[in-house]
Amino acid sequence: MRIEFCGATTGVTGSCHKISTKEHSILLDCGQFQGGKDRDKLNYEDFPFDPKEIESMVLSHAHIDHCGRIPLLVKRGFTGNIYCTKATADLLPIMLRDSGYIHEKEAEWKTKKALEKGEEPVAPLYTVVDAERSLKYITPVRYNEEVEINDQMTIKFNDAGHILGSSILEVWISEDGEKKKLVFSGDLGMKHRPILKDPTTITEADYVVMETTYGNRLHPENVMSIDDLLKNILKTTERGGTVVIPSFAVGRTQEMIYELNKLYDNNPEVYSKLKNVKVYIDSPMATSATQVFKENPECFDKETKGYIERGDNPLDFKNLIFTKSTEDSKRLNINKEPKIIISASGMCEAGRIRHHLRHNLGNKKNSIIFVGYQAEYTLGRKLLNGADSVNLFGEEVQVNAEIVNLEGFSAHADRDALAEWVSSFKNNPRVFLVHGEDDAKKDFAKFIDDKFGIKPTVITENSGFDL
Repeated sequence: MRIEFCGATTGVTGSCHKISTKEHSILLDCGQFQGGKDRDKLNYEDFPFDPKEIESMVLSHAHIDHCGRIPLLVKRGFTGNIYCTKATADLLPIMLRDSGYIHEKEAEWKTKKALEKGEEPVAPLYTVVDAERSLKYITPVRYNEEVEINDQMTIKFNDAGHILGSSILEVWISEDGEKKKLVFSGDLGMKHRPILKDPTTITEADYVVMETTYGNRLHPENVMSIDDLLKNILKTTERGGTVVIPSFAVGRTQEMIYELNKLYDNNPEVYSKLKNVKVYIDSPMATSATQVFKENPECFDKETKGYIERGDNPLDFKNLIFTKSTEDSKRLNINKEPKIIISASGMCEAGRIRHHLRHNLGNKKNSIIFVGYQAEYTLGRKLLNGADSVNLFGEEVQVNAEIVNLEGFSAHADRDALAEWVSSFKNNPRVFLVHGEDDAKKDFAKFIDDKFGIKPTVITENSGFDL
């Protein structure tokens, strides 16, 4: 048995790991690299394996940094099953079609610039048609169901509590008379968070591959972030400004709707202050994803199911408006009334959020509130790092708006939650740390060694290990 780390080795994007025996090869995730031009170039490189030789793929969840290169994998020869949960299967058409559309539009813009310089046209990484072609390989599987994917490997999906349909993967591999178990954390969520169930605790494994996005950081209490969100919304709207929230279309946007539902529908004192403040969800993908959430209530926690049973839709409230067209989106930046705009992408790398930043960053009355992780080199990280100006659509835009970071809303487990999860394994498995910036991985490795005597292998580059 061999494991090869082919992505998310030098940062938090591009998740991709190959598991192989002498007879079979599978992938865990096939995500897109994100975070500026240098990271984007990695998407165009050859895979460190032949896609035709990969028999099947097991997908942890539908975020683009975990699924975004699936159409490229198919384009380059992969024809196997893509195993995932039912909710993930419902989200993938939305995510991959949108990603293909973005790649087409980016290629059009780059081609226009290239032709002006007398250079060759630029081809997209993949197209909407490529995305559509990849969808036929999706094979939904229920949580907690053991599925034999070949004569040596069996898989099982466990709830990861990160986004709708997210999973911790168990993989049993039999070879040369031995049976070993590998656990892949995918992205782990925090306990006691709204809408979704808590991450599953697993106690037995021979090998563990785990994420370390927040391996050296702690989140504030979620209730503190809700209080801070309200304070910042009131402060901004009372001075006549607009609140812009860059938000991941799947997961973070629905949690924002859920929390604002509590403020608008269940808190008369707050509603009296916000009754004239509209909340706009300006992302076609987020709108579609919210509908998928509504269609998968089996993934919800007890609190959310309780709202539904009482007749209160937790993903709808007074003043909530889903924009329906590009014209509706453009009108938001003409409308000068105080309002809240929630738009994708969450790291500000593509989509309508960039237009809203272009129109709102320059006004000191406005605020930009970040509610999710901002990877290195992304526009979101630049704003959090205090950039005086940023380039949007070839124009230098001054940053005068208030920049706010509310990490308590993050969908990723923090250091202590990650440590609690990995310390639950009873038989001292070999642990590999991926999906984190170098400092986060190394600091987390020291933390769990000091606290639990766990001595993990820190992955800092694409590499392979015989197990």
